[in-house]
Amino acid sequence: MGRTGEVLMAAETGAESVESVDAGKTADTAEEAPVGADGAGEPDDSWGEVAPDAARRLLLAAVEAFAERGFHATTTRDIASRAGMSPAALYIHYRTKEELLYQISRVGHERSVRILTEAGNGAVAPADRLAAAVRAFVRWHAERHTTARVVQYELNALAEEHYAEIVALRRRSEEILRGILEDGVATGDFTVPDVRGTALAVLSLCVDVARWFRSGGTRTPEEVGELYAGLVLRMAGAPAAAPAGETAGGAGRGA
Repeated sequence: MGRTGEVLMAAETGAESVESVDAGKTADTAEEAPVGADGAGEPDDSWGEVAPDAARRLLLAAVEAFAERGFHATTTRDIASRAGMSPAALYIHYRTKEELLYQISRVGHERSVRILTEAGNGAVAPADRLAAAVRAFVRWHAERHTTARVVQYELNALAEEHYAEIVALRRRSEEILRGILEDGVATGDFTVPDVRGTALAVLSLCVDVARWFRSGGTRTPEEVGELYAGLVLRMAGAPAAAPAGETAGGAGRGA
């Protein structure tokens, strides 16, 4: 499949063009907390394995800059300044600005695959697996909405070989969800005439949380996760599960 086809596939799973996301960035980012906290009050552990410390600081600074200004409007000087380093220091760890975006995208998409895999393997019944996967995936996109927006919506700025690698990871996420849906159809728990289309719709729904979620709103990441898990179960033709750790009659906050 050529890049045109890959762009279409990425768009199906929520990868909007850089221009469409940039149009809303100014208003969106005004409410953001610093990228280290990502609006969640704790450091984002997505980058814990990035070493040395200077490389991690540059990566965090790049996330902040790309989320605020977009990839194309961000300069290497801007990234280095946010990290408290000289522009020359950036090239010790990253050859180009695009390599920074690639590392952010790779780590974020690997994290997505891991979240879906671990959540989907934690239960036996397809409905419980699907709810757990959606709940965890949505919660990460809400808790780390600044990081997730860069991970999910700046794909078109990647170089050809890096883009292909990230799209392969996105496909892996789709395969995990598709597998859960197929299992549910096989057991009669789900009514899904178009499994692949439904899997893409679920991914798009979950990923979009990073675009609109803001810390301090009326819903917590956990509540959004519960809401979306119920929505997805209904999409699959299964009854909504009770919220994790709560009774089915528990009331949540209003929107």
